[in-house]
Amino acid sequence: MVLAQIKIPAVYMRGGTSKGVFFCKDWLPEDPAVRDRVLLRVMGSPDPYGQQIDGMGGASSSTSKVVLVSRSVRADCDVDYLFGQVAIDKEMIDWSGNCGNLTAAVGPFAIAQGLLDAPRDGIVVVRIWQANIHAKIVAHVPMQDGAVMEEGDFELDGVTFPAAEIKIEFLDPSGDGDEDGAGGMFPSGSPLDVLDVPGVGPVELTMINAGNPAIFVDAATLGLAGNELQRDVNGNPELLRKVETIRAHAAVRMGLAKTAEEASQLRPHTPKLAFVAKPSAYVASNGKHIDPATLDINARIFSMGKLHHAMTGTGAIAIAVAAAVPGTIVNRLMTQQADGKVRFGHPSGSLAVGAEAEQRDGAWVVTKAVMSRSARRLMEGAVLVPSAVCPADF
Repeated sequence: MVLAQIKIPAVYMRGGTSKGVFFCKDWLPEDPAVRDRVLLRVMGSPDPYGQQIDGMGGASSSTSKVVLVSRSVRADCDVDYLFGQVAIDKEMIDWSGNCGNLTAAVGPFAIAQGLLDAPRDGIVVVRIWQANIHAKIVAHVPMQDGAVMEEGDFELDGVTFPAAEIKIEFLDPSGDGDEDGAGGMFPSGSPLDVLDVPGVGPVELTMINAGNPAIFVDAATLGLAGNELQRDVNGNPELLRKVETIRAHAAVRMGLAKTAEEASQLRPHTPKLAFVAKPSAYVASNGKHIDPATLDINARIFSMGKLHHAMTGTGAIAIAVAAAVPGTIVNRLMTQQADGKVRFGHPSGSLAVGAEAEQRDGAWVVTKAVMSRSARRLMEGAVLVPSAVCPADF
């Protein structure tokens, strides 16, 4: 006898330059092991072919993501947001960090699901508790005629069509760091370190907690110019191995893993490694010519072992924070000192992001980082999961 598949309510959404499947937390099994098994099957992972053909995943780190939202248990927040980066070819979901891009879709999703009250018109301030990294985020979501505004004229490089702007504030982005890792802005206590990486040698880097744990290196350290696109990097396995080796050993130094092997196998999502350089001209992936005179810095970031097609949202936050603090690699390579706002070039174009920093007792503190994104519902209804994977009575 063939059993029917199980239907689970879901919404497929774009947030910033990422896409993911969104769920209210109570739509899924309570047992985390069963929940993860269901989510892996929803996305079509693990897939040895690397395509996620039998699931909702899009075969890239930007499109293999899940989000769980619920009413917040905290008095100072409206909703709790848990993010999962789903591995494509492995049976694994990395819950270690946030997705800054999909953060833009959390408020619209929560409003549409009735998880908080919203006015018929105007701006809704949605207070979000980011459960992965224990941080508070505030999203400013526009409303019109009783619904979230999704159409608009805000353009975001890396997204084809314009949409309504959603402003996002990351409060105390370098606060306590990862829930299982080092706290404070700089885990080593310094904005600049030299790490002796086996098989690579001494590497100068900045290790920082801001949005997500992040690592910055000078593009020249990797033999790069800083204006590369995905095609220039992702077909170079030797370079990718070098980057992962640096990332994994830096994760150990940041207190996020006990060994480099653990960092590679159990937490590929964070910390992310980015390389930066002084602005130089290039043609973005959509054919747009990028003028270095319009930029403060060039930046590229790796996600799940590959160069990202644009810039992660948390990567943008980390750039803004690092740019505001003297002594970091990002600050050193800026064409001019940050005045609260940084415009950087990435493979899909450019992006502006801001950070508010001040000195307290001789130490730099970043109180807030701000960026704009957009979000849109792509599909809503239910995902189907084979009954053998999901218990019908959960």
